[in-house]
Amino acid sequence: MNYLIFDIETIPDIELGRRLLPLGDLSDEDAGKAMMFRHLQDTGSEFLPLYQQRIVAIAVVLRAGDKLRVWSLGEIDSGEADLVQRFFDGLDQFGPQLVSWNGSGFDLPVLHYRAMLHGIAAPRYWETGDEDRSFRYNNYLSRYHWRHIDVMDVLSGFNPRARAGLDKIAVMLGFPGKLGMAGDQVWNTYRDGQLEKIRNYCETDVLNTYLIFLRFQHMRGILDDVQLDAEFERVRELLDAAPEPHLKAFLDAWKRGPVPAE
Repeated sequence: MNYLIFDIETIPDIELGRRLLPLGDLSDEDAGKAMMFRHLQDTGSEFLPLYQQRIVAIAVVLRAGDKLRVWSLGEIDSGEADLVQRFFDGLDQFGPQLVSWNGSGFDLPVLHYRAMLHGIAAPRYWETGDEDRSFRYNNYLSRYHWRHIDVMDVLSGFNPRARAGLDKIAVMLGFPGKLGMAGDQVWNTYRDGQLEKIRNYCETDVLNTYLIFLRFQHMRGILDDVQLDAEFERVRELLDAAPEPHLKAFLDAWKRGPVPAE
C-alpha cells in the first residue's frame, strides 16, 4: 500500500473577493481585511468560506514501497493550478491511500473548488465504482471509507465536540507540533514575500500528521511495536539526511521532546 499524507496552506482569494464585493482600488492587504471583516459581520467569524481560499502550498509525505519522502509540490514560483494538478496527478500515478488531518473538513473541499476553477480533471479521485469496482465500497469521497483517512475525524469518532488540533495531539504524543508559525500567520507571511517559509511550515505540519498516523496504525493493529519503531527510525533517517534547516529543526525538536509548561 502506498500512503500519501498531505496538507495545504491557503490565503484569501483576493481576485474573487474583488468580484464579490465592492472593494474599489483597495490594496490586496486591505481587500483581504475587508473580505474577512464582511464575513465576520455575516457569521461572527473572520475565517473565510472555503471557496474563497486560494492554495499557495501543498506539502506531502509519500510512503511507497521502501521509500519515504517529504516535499512541497511544485516550485517556489508555481501557480495554484500547477500545485493542484500535481496533487491529483499523484493520485493517478501512485493510487495511494490519502491521509490528512481535517482533510475532509478543509483541505479536500478547497482542492475541489480550486480544481474546478482551473479546469483540472481528476477522474481517479472522483471514482466511486462505475469504472473500477474496487472503489465501490472504498473510495476517496465517502467519509467512512478508508481510501482517505482523515485522522482527526476518525480519532474524534466523527464527533465535532471531540475534535482536537494537530498541534495539541502532536505534542501530546511527544512529537514537535507547530514550529515557528501557525495557520493564522500564513496570510501575513505571504504578503511579506516569505512563501518559502510557508512551504517549510506546511512540510512540518505534514510530518506531524504522518507521525500521528503511524501511532494510529499501531493502535489499530496494522503496525506492531517493532514495525512502529522501524517506521519512526525511517523518518529520523530521512530528516537526519535532509539538508534543509527546517527538517533538521524538526528532528532536533523531536529528539528534545515536549517542553514542560512554566
